[in-house]
Amino acid sequence: MRIDELLTVATRQLEQAGVDNPALDARLLLQHLSAMTRSELVLHGDRAVDSSLLNQYCQLVEQRGQRIPLQHLIGSQEFWSLDFIVSPAVLIPRPETEFLLEQALTICVGSRIEHALDMCTGSGVIAVVLARELACPVTAVDLSEAALAVAATNVACHNVADRVDLVCSDLFAGLNPRQQYDLIVSNPPYVVDGEIEGLEPEVARFEPRLALSGGTGGLDCIARIAVAAESFLRPGGWLFLEIGADQKEAVRALLAAPERRYGDVAVLDDWAGRARVAQARYTPVV
Repeated sequence: MRIDELLTVATRQLEQAGVDNPALDARLLLQHLSAMTRSELVLHGDRAVDSSLLNQYCQLVEQRGQRIPLQHLIGSQEFWSLDFIVSPAVLIPRPETEFLLEQALTICVGSRIEHALDMCTGSGVIAVVLARELACPVTAVDLSEAALAVAATNVACHNVADRVDLVCSDLFAGLNPRQQYDLIVSNPPYVVDGEIEGLEPEVARFEPRLALSGGTGGLDCIARIAVAAESFLRPGGWLFLEIGADQKEAVRALLAAPERRYGDVAVLDDWAGRARVAQARYTPVV
């Protein structure tokens, strides 16, 4: 079978399975196996596919048709124009988290960041970007040892192992209580438990529930971080949280509550116009 014929058949198969962007996924799977670029696939579309490659490709297409995430099949995902290793142990990095980082880094321009914290690090993408962009020490925390193993690989691949300290902990419990941070960034679990099964199959069936589950209201982890972060932020330090699109008012109220010591509380809309990032500055009464 020729390359162009194979891509047509695979695209049709993925389309019938309900996969979004079936032609794109068919092409990316073949690029992954063949090490050919998109242009090479087009230029050599009339080239016959050898039997070994054909069998491997058909297996991958069948797995993708079962809604196994593309990123799990190829083992990586681009984020911040960098390639990151991913596995079923971690959430697949998404553009919304790039927006989270953009907002945090914009605020930090001109500020002295001596130490940053990435809470719920998962694959480590936030920690790696902070370490590269801010050139400061970063502590990256996750409850999952399997996730931290993936993060360790990414930290090493992007040459920031000397700046990133990986900690297995239930949020702040395992951190030095005397350590303070200028910046805390987190993409915590925030999906309402009852809504997880209704998500697309790639997420509901194949991404780690630990990284998705935000409790019955979706705010369990967010609330714990908001309360505990006050003890770990230096005066004037910033907290940035990725949140669900329908959590704007609840999170704003949580951060602006009279008992909290945050100022400059805001919830920012992402590129799609959906509430996505909550920010607050630690302003203790002196």
